[in-house]
Amino acid sequence: MESSIAAAATSVVVRTSVPAVVFMPSLSSSSSSFLSRPALRTGRRRAFRCSSSSSSVVAKQDSAISSAAALYCRLDDKLFMSPEVFQWESGKSLNAIASAQGIQIRRRCRARYPSEGTGAERAVPRNILEQIIWDKEVEVSQRKARTPLSDVKAAAAAGLAPPPRDFLAAMRAARHRNGGGVPALIAEVKKASPSKGLLRDHFDPVEIAQAYEKNGAACLSILTDEKHFQGSFENLEAVRNSGVNCPLLCKEFVIDVWQIYYARSKGADAILLIAAVLPDIDITYFLRVCKSLGMTALVEVHDEKELDRVLKIDGVELIGINNRSLGTFEVDTANTNMLLEKRGDIIKKKRIQVVSESGLFTPDDVAYVQNAGVFAVLVGESLVTQEDPGQAIAGLFGKELLP
Repeated sequence: MESSIAAAATSVVVRTSVPAVVFMPSLSSSSSSFLSRPALRTGRRRAFRCSSSSSSVVAKQDSAISSAAALYCRLDDKLFMSPEVFQWESGKSLNAIASAQGIQIRRRCRARYPSEGTGAERAVPRNILEQIIWDKEVEVSQRKARTPLSDVKAAAAAGLAPPPRDFLAAMRAARHRNGGGVPALIAEVKKASPSKGLLRDHFDPVEIAQAYEKNGAACLSILTDEKHFQGSFENLEAVRNSGVNCPLLCKEFVIDVWQIYYARSKGADAILLIAAVLPDIDITYFLRVCKSLGMTALVEVHDEKELDRVLKIDGVELIGINNRSLGTFEVDTANTNMLLEKRGDIIKKKRIQVVSESGLFTPDDVAYVQNAGVFAVLVGESLVTQEDPGQAIAGLFGKELLP
């Protein structure tokens, strides 16, 4: 949430932003202390204090942009006036703000992987997603130390990164090719998972991606998390550079805007945003960043409360309904049907498309979520575990898809 509050905090400062260090957690700080409260909030002038600095940094409307500033783009006052900003300024912790929105994933901001400590330093996650996020905080912090946001933004700029491709248009075209009623397929390039371990011994991401495209996949999802899924941004980049034409979803656990720019620099056309992890202000801010980069955001929900939150956020075009319970990790495709029965009318009114995720193994599974009204399905395990992942698509759908 820190990058979003940082963006909101600088949104009314018309021609400047404060140095990034003011908002970045120091490696030794906790989530409750790395970002200090503004000393004032009057008109178009605000002061901030970083726990790693002994002085306040004041951003003024007419001050010049320094070489250390302008890491975040200017946003309008709507984001600045968001409830999260006021709650944070009134003294609430980032975790308390997130909890008030029903988010149970706590943030740690530890200097090392939380699971590797001892005694009081060893944190105990509530579930696997929380463990992934804690580890992701460490990973992103280390990556940002090596490659600052300004460098990543430059690498993601038009003319340097591969041009973004229209993720939604590719799915519409696939549906049209196959008669309109069949959900488009987002086929996942996935080596392992926390729940199932290694899924495929011989894992060649380019070979799998090419097989998916040849057999009718509309888009591809590339796992980039290394610690828990044995994925990588190198896999994403390799698939993009291989000549595969399917648009690519970066399947990453996004907690910081840095990851979005980095994914774009590696050739991603879309990125995953998980409502169970991200407060509303993060989703709002990240959607705007995606739009500025020409990327599509797949906003993932697990339950009715998360869906209701997301439906209130402007700019959402694509929602993924994950059929996997965060508490038990059990999968039930009835989750897609239930949520669309309850909120399908609102989704149609907003012209949002829906993707069903997890638990799809047979033609009956696909037909079930198709009848529920989904636009697309995201499938990985049931394809990548087969000897020929590409040909497995016909087995999943009960017929061959037109490429």
